[in-house]
Amino acid sequence: DFSEPAERHPTHVMTATFKYKAKDAGGRTKSGKLDAASEDAAIASLRAQGLIPLSVDEASASGLQRELSIPGLGNRIRQKDVALMSRQFSTMVNAGLSLIRALTVLIEQADSPALVAVLTEVRTDVERGQSLSDAMAKHPKAFNRLYIAMIRAGEVGGVLDETLNRVADILEANLSLRSKIRSAMAYPAVVMVLIVLVTTAMILFVVPVFENLYADLGEGASLPLPTQLLVTLSRVLRSLWFVVIALAALGAWGFRRWIATENGRLSWDKLRLRLPVFGKLVHKTALARFSRTMAVLSRTGVPILQAIDIVGETSGNQVVSSALARIRVAVREGEGLATQLSRHDVFPPMVVQMLAVGEETGALDAMLNKVADYYEREVEDSVAALTSLIEPLLIVVMGVSVGAILIALYLPIFNIAGLVN
Repeated sequence: DFSEPAERHPTHVMTATFKYKAKDAGGRTKSGKLDAASEDAAIASLRAQGLIPLSVDEASASGLQRELSIPGLGNRIRQKDVALMSRQFSTMVNAGLSLIRALTVLIEQADSPALVAVLTEVRTDVERGQSLSDAMAKHPKAFNRLYIAMIRAGEVGGVLDETLNRVADILEANLSLRSKIRSAMAYPAVVMVLIVLVTTAMILFVVPVFENLYADLGEGASLPLPTQLLVTLSRVLRSLWFVVIALAALGAWGFRRWIATENGRLSWDKLRLRLPVFGKLVHKTALARFSRTMAVLSRTGVPILQAIDIVGETSGNQVVSSALARIRVAVREGEGLATQLSRHDVFPPMVVQMLAVGEETGALDAMLNKVADYYEREVEDSVAALTSLIEPLLIVVMGVSVGAILIALYLPIFNIAGLVN
């Protein structure tokens, strides 16, 4: 226990107890507790004792953190944080800082606790003599195969700073593309939720009022078919709501399990590409990601076969991944990349021709970047057009939904006078 006596703190600075794991100069792992004003202070205290911190956690808050943590989110590392870290890492390496010094600075200024833990382990492995790419490869949740391949190529070529900048570029490009699509779809999603809430509220609270009114009219009150269906639906939702929720949850779980399988994901991605309105957007997004990733890997010097593997994993569409897996086999046997792309419908003729020119002129990365720029602009235009089209359609859907319920409820009203007489 490295804690100091309380009487040494006359100013009553607030301190907390931290659990730590660290390695000494001989490589032995030690663990214990110490009191410090902050996590940074605890790390500094350990280093002052000649120890290399592996993990430092606040002991007094650990129980509460476990209670409040959300499964799957507590250790999540955002690509935005990785992109920012890569940009900062590149700047420090270019300025002449050693890897250990640069990693130490990154650990001290990173905002994500999960990323701090990963970088701490990476620094420890680098201190033991491992290469940066090998140390990062132990953490696939933070650094995917694309990242590791580019870092390894940068180490071999002696251009690690440029490679880190390129990694940051491609991560930021992917994040920007995803952000544009999500922001454009935010309004339609909100409207759809409102439609579901309004119709559900009417079925649960408005329909029963009319149902009681119709019951008071006696057996002679024969309800029209739309009204009968609406009343039956209201009864089911009110009496068997737990069954409806359970079935919905079970369906969502089954769907997630299905698309997690290779065949399920392939079938789902094929269906997405065939959708009337959204299919073209999904296709253009996959082509933009394919072109941008392939361009960066080609410029960095990653071997073509390894690049095809990595692009297939990061394409985000199983149809593209399956096509690239077959293309890789043919390229390994000596055939050209553009020739193989032309045999798969998922790659348009424009992409094939641009790649063919790139292969002939030795400027494959430049041509791929032009293709990526083109499809990213196409995605932006498609998202803008789709948003302007969806907004009025959703308003119409809401009006039709609410109107259909009201019409079904008021149909029997026209017969009330006759029934009463």
